[in-house]
Amino acid sequence: QVQLVESGGGLVQPGGSLRLSCAASGRIFRINAMGWYRQAPGKQRELVADISNGGSANYADSVKGRFTISRDNGNNAVYLQMNSLKPEDTAVYYCQAEIVSRRYDLPGGYWGQGTQVTVSS
Repeated sequence: QVQLVESGGGLVQPGGSLRLSCAASGRIFRINAMGWYRQAPGKQRELVADISNGGSANYADSVKGRFTISRDNGNNAVYLQMNSLKPEDTAVYYCQAEIVSRRYDLPGGYWGQGTQVTVSS
């Protein structure tokens, strides 16, 4: 089995910063893309940023220039540095990864449990 565990959410004032972390564990042969999604109350889950195994990153327009995604392949981890946070960034943030468990398996999509980020004064 594979697990993704997130940490780093919390309450922050507008303009502040937070760093989210996500670590994958379990039966892992290779991790392909990793990413962060978010879901605000009453809204659909949306992609925030993702990053390929080689380090190529992609960002939602709403976070470009403020958020930075990175990964540590040796530790099966992905991070999201969030700066200049705005109230509209308030949401539950989910880690997602495409993981190959065994050498000849097809990749599967896995999700973390989510971590709350609240931006409020």
